[in-house]
Amino acid sequence: MEKMKQLIEMTEKKEGLIYEAADHIWKNPETGYREWKTSRYMEAQFEALGYSLTRAGNIPGFYADLDTGKPGPKIAIFGELDSLIVESHPDADPQTHAVHACGHHAQSAILLGIAAALKEPGALDGLCGSIRFLSVPAEELIELGFRESLQKQGIIKYFGGKVEFIYRGYLDGVDMALLIHSGSLPEGKTLAIGRGNNGCVIKNITFEGISAHAGGSPEKGVNALYAATCGIHAANALRETFIDDQHIRFHPIITEGGLAVNAIPETVKLEAQARGASYEAMYEYNKKINRALAGAAASMGARLNINDHPGHIPLNNDRNLAAIMAEAMEAISGPGSVVTDEDWSTGTTDMGDISSIMPTVQPHASGSIGIGHGNNYYVADKKLGCLYPAECLVLTAAKLLSDDAALAKKVIAENKPYFKSKEEYLAAIDRLTMEKEAVIYNENGTVTLL
Repeated sequence: MEKMKQLIEMTEKKEGLIYEAADHIWKNPETGYREWKTSRYMEAQFEALGYSLTRAGNIPGFYADLDTGKPGPKIAIFGELDSLIVESHPDADPQTHAVHACGHHAQSAILLGIAAALKEPGALDGLCGSIRFLSVPAEELIELGFRESLQKQGIIKYFGGKVEFIYRGYLDGVDMALLIHSGSLPEGKTLAIGRGNNGCVIKNITFEGISAHAGGSPEKGVNALYAATCGIHAANALRETFIDDQHIRFHPIITEGGLAVNAIPETVKLEAQARGASYEAMYEYNKKINRALAGAAASMGARLNINDHPGHIPLNNDRNLAAIMAEAMEAISGPGSVVTDEDWSTGTTDMGDISSIMPTVQPHASGSIGIGHGNNYYVADKKLGCLYPAECLVLTAAKLLSDDAALAKKVIAENKPYFKSKEEYLAAIDRLTMEKEAVIYNENGTVTLL
């Protein structure tokens, strides 16, 4: 108990540093794979604390290790760098419309606070193993066209930042992973740990028609916008076939819908996500959605290109890690302050990809107001949204690595990850990748789909 009290005090000493970082990053939002200023800020802060960094190099982000000097498990603690785009948010960047409407600025501040606290003299006494701090880009799956351009240039292989970090080997040798996300909870509650949340396939969809005069000779054209809207309706018509506990979601947006009102739209582009509660559900329902899109394109005589990429694997929170973290938070904020339930979220996160290969937990802290991803979202109480989560993660890491890492070893022994290895995981997500002309018009008048 005395050790836990000391660690809380060590983290409280970093309160000013944590809040300063949260405020700075809030004022300088950047979207995924563009977080160069944010990454440089975090790098400078870590180096000022005496850490040696391994930078990602051609993308933002880095990791730094803290070794206790005694052999044992390696724990990963994450902080996410990227923002969202919410044009109507009062604090959105006037040029890019970027804003941290999901609280990732708080995560980065929390990560910095933990790294600072554990550099305090005596912080690592009695612990074994090591901690890897990872400052990661691109959790939010937005600006898919930009990410596709990075992929084609060979800069990234995967659209999600943690997925890219896995691929690059930055999680090699790590035994378990922790992250606390910002959130809004009932009064008196400081942490909520659910069962997990959906994964998703991300989709770039292009309908190609034939341009013609919209008023004078529409019969000479093929309307790509009508083909796209038919495709959206066809996918919507599948909804009654979605099994409830698979939590299937399909939500597209039209990013290009025609260039002139008096010309039949020739090219229409969609971005979309197909979400599900298991890898198998994502894979199978995405095939049904693609078939609906292809059938709609064929009905209008349009061509269709479907470019699918792995987004996130479903998150399954490790129950042992959840219990340890709940105990740590209650040591900070009192008995009954943690909510643990069997709720399943239909949102997605690339912490799910981490959870598919190692024990992982990502609960939500309190302190935020407004609607996540909305124009009224703020981390209003930084004590609840930043300081308490930092203290909780420090205590959780200490509990895991104390007593010759007895708890960490139990977590590792009892966890049953969905994939047996990084290689099996990468092969599975590559199976979700597809780029195809989905409608082929044969010379004999027949049509071949996909």
